[in-house]
Order: sequence, then structure tokens, then C-alpha cells
Amino acid sequence: MSLPATQLQEVHERFAAFLKDRGQRRTPERFAVLDALYDTPDHVDADTLYLRLKNDGVRVSRATVYNTLDLLLESDLAARHQWGQNQAKYERAWAYWQHDHLICLDCGEILEFCDPRLQEIQETVADLYGFEVARHALTIYGHCRRENCPTRPETTE
Repeated sequence: MSLPATQLQEVHERFAAFLKDRGQRRTPERFAVLDALYDTPDHVDADTLYLRLKNDGVRVSRATVYNTLDLLLESDLAARHQWGQNQAKYERAWAYWQHDHLICLDCGEILEFCDPRLQEIQETVADLYGFEVARHALTIYGHCRRENCPTRPETTE
């Protein structure tokens, strides 16, 4: 699900201001990468994002995709996750709720969840240690219960 046009415009404005403050050029290719990421409802690796852009006819290099993702990370408009795979996964980070992840060790499915009790625990722990939380990340690894999990080991009964 993509962002409403007004929110996407605000993301563009934030990225443009970030680039200007850093003395970086505001190129159409960088904004194409931003749009592709924000139009992706799930977690995506840089190479998949690059191929999507190329298939859409955008003239962009792989290096531009990687460099732009780094800029989006620095500007807090993207988040990167390294979940034990060889490739980092990226997701949009602005105008999205704090959430955590469940990852199936069999099929690799990534589920997002949000539980307000975690927020309460975070605040309690931060208060206990005199810490101001900027953000947190929680990833739970396990085995999904999907009947059709393609890599689930066969069980004999």
C-alpha cells in the first residue's frame, strides 16, 4: 500500500531538504528510488529495488540505488534490517508506526506486528536506566504454523 499523495509529498520535501542541507544534488533518479521504496508494501533488498526500477524504464545505476538507500537511512526515511541473510532488507520508515518482526526460519516469511505492551516495557526499562529511547527493534525468529509453508520439514505421524 502506497502513501497518500499528501504524505508522499511531505516525504519528498523532507528528502529534498535533507539533500540540500548536505550539499547533495536533488536528482530525479534519487527521487525515483525513494518512490519505489515507498511504493513497496514489504521489505525489499537493494537489488530487487534496482530491478523494479529498471523494469519500469527508470534509467538508474545499481550504485545510485545503493547510495540513495544510504541517504534515505541517514535522513530517517528508510530502515535497514539484516536478518542473517546475505542481503539487507529495506523498508519505508516515515509515517509508519513503530513495529517489530517475526521471521520464519523455514520459509523466510516476515510478519510485522505492533503490541502496545512492548512500548510500556520499553518506557519502564528506559526510566529504570535513565535512558531516552530514540527507537527500538525487536525481531523474533521461529517457525510459522502455516499449513502450506513450502520449506517446512515433513512430519511423520
